Amino acid sequence: MLQKINLEKVLVLDIETVPTHPAYSKLDPKMQNLWDQKAKWLAKNGESTESLYERAGIYSEFGKIICISTGSFLSEYQGVIFETRSFSGHNELELLSEFEEFIITDAKTRPIFAGHNLQEFDIPYIARRMLINGLSLPPVLDLAGLKPWQIHHLDTMQLWKFGDFKHYTSLELLAEIFSIPTPKDDIKGSDVWRVYWEDHDLERIIAYCEKDVVTVAQLLLRFRGQSLLNSDQIRILS
Repeated sequence: MLQKINLEKVLVLDIETVPTHPAYSKLDPKMQNLWDQKAKWLAKNGESTESLYERAGIYSEFGKIICISTGSFLSEYQGVIFETRSFSGHNELELLSEFEEFIITDAKTRPIFAGHNLQEFDIPYIARRMLINGLSLPPVLDLAGLKPWQIHHLDTMQLWKFGDFKHYTSLELLAEIFSIPTPKDDIKGSDVWRVYWEDHDLERIIAYCEKDVVTVAQLLLRFRGQSLLNSDQIRILS
């Protein structure tokens, strides 16, 4: 199936998220209570719900998006180029508005989204945060009521499952077994909240997000039995 897909119609994407506030103590009492209700199911070995707040970024009701990186395959005279572009910032509404404008136009030529765990995390998270911020969903993200075969996503985690509902494989592990440079050579997903709220280093997070996008692109090529992109074929716009 993958061999039949024109990669120039694919938009690879990845998001990075953090808790909406730097600490549990900064939440208003109502949100603290709601987080407590959510986090009590996550607590193990006597952990407090407050200590678990650093994980809040993975839940769209308690987190926000600080970076969306995208990547596109382009054909040029010297061969295939993979070009990345990132939308980032502290103001989530502005970030999402810019991304919305981009995909409304881009979806005309690249209607297929690709990513790792895209279907269960990135796409739902973006859609929910757009609604929370008062934005209308563009058609390419308005998936309510669609049948599975009507949703044109390439999720590398789902592709690797081969129908196995129980199997989970990280992007880092797939990169290793397919001899793709790891995207986790600096930070990992669990570090993002600290790098953002404590180190105040958004640029480092953007670089990490872009590495994930490039890794997904490389993985798609390997799934198709094709050679990896070399460094000269990867163009970072941001």
